[in-house]
Amino acid sequence: MRRSDGPAFHNATIAWQQGVSGQGATIAIIDSGIDIDSPEFAERILPESADVAGSRTINGIDDHGTNVALVAAAALNNEGVVGMAYDARLLVLRADEPGSCTGGGANDADLDGCQFLDSDIARGIDVAIAANARVINLSLGGGTPTAQLSNAIARATQAGIVVVVAAGNDGDTSDPALDPDNPDPFAIAALQRGNGAVIIVGSVDDKGEFSDFSNRAGSYATGFLSARGERICCAYENGEIQVTQEGGQSFVTLFSGTSFATPQVAGAVALLAQAFPNLTGQEIVEILLDTARDAGATGTDAVYGRGILDLAGAFSPQGTTRLPGGSADSPSALALTDDIAIASAPMGDAMRGASLQSIVLDKYDRAYTYDLGAQTRRASPETLMANATRAGLRNVTVGGPGIGIAFSLDQRGQLEGETPLTPLRLSRAESDAARVLAARVALRISPKTQLGFAFAEGPDGIAVQLQGQDRPAFLLSSGAAGKLGFAHRDGQSVALRQQTGDLGITLTASRGEALTWAVRQAQGIVGNQREGYGFTRFGIAGDRQFGPLGLTLGTEWLREERTMLGAYLHKSLATRGADSVFVDGSASLDLGDGWRAGGEGRFGSTRAVTGDRIAGGSRFASVAYSVDLSKRGVWQDTDRLGLRISSPLRVISGGLNFDLPVSYDYATESAVYELRRVSLAPDGRELMGELSWFGQAFDGMLAASLFYRSEPDHIRNAPDDGGLLVRWSRGF
Repeated sequence: MRRSDGPAFHNATIAWQQGVSGQGATIAIIDSGIDIDSPEFAERILPESADVAGSRTINGIDDHGTNVALVAAAALNNEGVVGMAYDARLLVLRADEPGSCTGGGANDADLDGCQFLDSDIARGIDVAIAANARVINLSLGGGTPTAQLSNAIARATQAGIVVVVAAGNDGDTSDPALDPDNPDPFAIAALQRGNGAVIIVGSVDDKGEFSDFSNRAGSYATGFLSARGERICCAYENGEIQVTQEGGQSFVTLFSGTSFATPQVAGAVALLAQAFPNLTGQEIVEILLDTARDAGATGTDAVYGRGILDLAGAFSPQGTTRLPGGSADSPSALALTDDIAIASAPMGDAMRGASLQSIVLDKYDRAYTYDLGAQTRRASPETLMANATRAGLRNVTVGGPGIGIAFSLDQRGQLEGETPLTPLRLSRAESDAARVLAARVALRISPKTQLGFAFAEGPDGIAVQLQGQDRPAFLLSSGAAGKLGFAHRDGQSVALRQQTGDLGITLTASRGEALTWAVRQAQGIVGNQREGYGFTRFGIAGDRQFGPLGLTLGTEWLREERTMLGAYLHKSLATRGADSVFVDGSASLDLGDGWRAGGEGRFGSTRAVTGDRIAGGSRFASVAYSVDLSKRGVWQDTDRLGLRISSPLRVISGGLNFDLPVSYDYATESAVYELRRVSLAPDGRELMGELSWFGQAFDGMLAASLFYRSEPDHIRNAPDDGGLLVRWSRGF
């Protein structure tokens, strides 16, 4: 391998590491024959090989054809050199005129003694067509070919064969009859008749510098590729590398010429043909030209043409990648840098390390193994104290006995990505007016019927307001009932409450948006704008008072249009949202003397709407709870001290079933699918304790909160979070 000039230089090892060696692909070499006894070609020379210029064997006198074959396909046998496509089959078509070659042939100049007739080359091309060759190597040159040969080249490319032809070795000539700034006429004619499946090949050295002897791309740069053709190792003798001794030192014979740059490209074609049998000849040529390593002037230029052959680029996905299948309703385009999934807060660390082995196709329908799980992540957590410490809001209320209206003015200047209105929290401790603020608009239609509307606030606050419940206020933690648990933006909400005897019935409905809380430039979303995906909520709850004990029991249906309990899935997974049903319960007990004990719980069951990629059985359950104890009138008539222990909504079981393509059949151009299961239950479990006090101080409202969280955001082994928050505010 260390003696092989081409495979490493052109990154053929990228293909080899994937098990691609040219096996099954046939390289037709129309040249001066081959050394049939060389172990480098053992058992890979096809029986269709023939002398197309006479009745001889294919065992040539000249070494030129042998050296071309070595560069293209010398065996990987731990001896000598190795070719680009070391397992490819060789169709050797000897086309030198009988008696014209004199032997040798280490360099292109030594081929000058051999003569090749256009009719014999054309005959060789037709044999290659009949033998289903994938590439024809023409390390030949000269004047403009006859119509017979040009037509043969056209037939070959129409049959799906790629033709690679040497640019010529007139680069350093002083002969005014020759044009070193363009390929020789033979190559130009082949390109012009090649139906987009011909590549002209020039030579570079081991540093990527263009060889002095090589014809340049000139006016034919768009079909010109450069490859290693200078000082190529090594000439063979009796099937082994030829070593000469001189002055006590050992030497090997190297050869140079565009003839030996050309089989580098022929071998590359064979590798692509094996790896991706669906490719047409034109597509293989397009890939090799488009993925060439830029050299010389930026872009396509008149020396290197499209650049230097680079198999690392050629074997990489091209164009827009996508999952196989898909429909108009489920677009399959999937950039490899796109987020596949973003877990919501209730899922915590569930998607960390998820494995979703699949395949994607590029624009040529080439299949690539891709772990979708590598592009999954959890949502960026909300800053715990962000809402509690925001300043610059002015709350304004108006109202009377039968109606209350509230709104807030944002005097801070709107931040990009933020709603201009901030939801107002319900808090009995913040005075009776606070309940009106939370309801935004509260109407008493009749003595037993109440109606509430809100903008930028969820339905749970309005419902509690209409029910007249007394809930303790906390700066950071919240109760469990009615809480979605994931980042969202509330839109419009409405609540209707009807009192029937001792039982109150409350109906709620609202619209909002689930937020992914992510900057996803790979999706074309730039800036800090948080994506919003719509959802609708409908709920019904009953409440009743039994002396000092108040009970509420309700259920809510959540319909998400694109998300699943707030989690984002890439559109190529054909997610159609999810349906969740929640059961909420709360209880409060008045213990007397200002003491109150309470608790809330929420249980949810979510079912993902099945689609092309989301299979049946994609269900998961979630739970949240909170318990609290509070005392009113501790040091002041209206102050309040409270203790709450809570755990926010967390998925406790279940997950998603993905029906993913895992392999690809090029014969039928169809994918094989298997189910992949991803659990959405996190390993971590957040528990939070908060001790808070609200009261009057310095002609304003003073609030203090001491809090502690273990495994915050349901992330196992995450550092514990704790602190003290003090907030003072004054109305005007």
